[in-house]
Amino acid sequence: MDLAPGSGRTPGNAVRDRAGDPDARWLTALMHAAFFLLLGASLTRFLLRHPGEARTPWIIALSVAIAVLYVIGPVLGSRPTPRSLVWLGVLVAVWMVLVVLAPSFAWCAVPLFFTGLRILPPRAALALVALLTLFVVAAQLRLADGFDPNLVLAPPAVAAVATAVFVHMQRQAVRQRELSERQRELIDDLLRTRRELAATERREGTLAERQRLSMEIHDTLAQGLSSQQMLLQAADRIWDADPATARRHVRTATGIAERNLAEARRFVHDLAPADLAEGGGLEAALHALAARETAQGQGRLTVRCHVEGERHTALPDRVQSALLRIAQGALANVKEHANATEAALTLTHLDDRVVLDIADNGQGFVPTERTGTAGSVRGHGLPAIRARLHQLGGTLTIESVPGEGTVLSAAVPLTATSPPSAPEDLV
Repeated sequence: MDLAPGSGRTPGNAVRDRAGDPDARWLTALMHAAFFLLLGASLTRFLLRHPGEARTPWIIALSVAIAVLYVIGPVLGSRPTPRSLVWLGVLVAVWMVLVVLAPSFAWCAVPLFFTGLRILPPRAALALVALLTLFVVAAQLRLADGFDPNLVLAPPAVAAVATAVFVHMQRQAVRQRELSERQRELIDDLLRTRRELAATERREGTLAERQRLSMEIHDTLAQGLSSQQMLLQAADRIWDADPATARRHVRTATGIAERNLAEARRFVHDLAPADLAEGGGLEAALHALAARETAQGQGRLTVRCHVEGERHTALPDRVQSALLRIAQGALANVKEHANATEAALTLTHLDDRVVLDIADNGQGFVPTERTGTAGSVRGHGLPAIRARLHQLGGTLTIESVPGEGTVLSAAVPLTATSPPSAPEDLV
């Protein structure tokens, strides 16, 4: 902020606004110390050079008066109030009388420059500095034996330097205040953005968890309940004609109910697949799934499981859980849609990825880019598989020909840290 006429703001306002600024406090303390040092030096010089003169009591009294007035100044504050303006006028008047009586007191004007700049409006402050400078020049010429250009030019130079230093300090204080305000605004914006981001992440996490739970329920409880319904309906139809087969259907439905109960309890515990919780890892869980589906098929569907390659590192729990759910969902689709008699689960461990293939010898279909999307005739199985793979950064490949069966291939990279922007599924 410039020390310009008509600015409507005094130089002291900036210092006052930055009352807690270390530079402002340091400058103020320095000016106070300089004033009393110059006042004491001037009085000492006068007493040593003019002992016993008639004006000596007046010089001492005026020195004490100006010291007391200067001490009172900070109590009145830096605002250009009527009291502070009267105080400044009296202070300057006493100093002028001192300079007239003893020119050696002229150099006390330097601290008074800062006092005037600190209190008065810009134009009035510059006028006071000019007036004080004239008195200093006049006092120096009185002390000199003759005319000395240095005594005429030095005081204005000192006044200019003092004014420049004060204006520079004032501008620095203003810049520091503005910088601090901008920093506070940036910090507030950052905190607000972090709160909004946290809220967004919570919402996205909630939606993702809902989607995951819906897929978990679809691949386990819903599929199991559907199988139970079909078995119980079949048992009801043949109960009178073939009681033994009907009881076998009921026993199979009971087994499925037990598995669903285990899954439900696992949901309550930690939502992990029950087969994985039994130990043995993904390979053992896939073998158990194949054996269970074969037993439930009662000769109509045989499921085999193969593991190829060797694991170099343990698969993350989320990858194992997702691949097991994918196998469950794919086999549920095989039983519901394919009319297949054989199916195979093949888990292949590669250096950079793990691949799960689900193949069947069913009726097949014509895969398209929209196969298995929401609302299609094939239900929710394939969209759920795609969503799981997308969360892991994996891909889904579907190969199928009508009458020749279907092969689903789910590949998950072992180095993926986050899903891609869009699923990279192939059909």
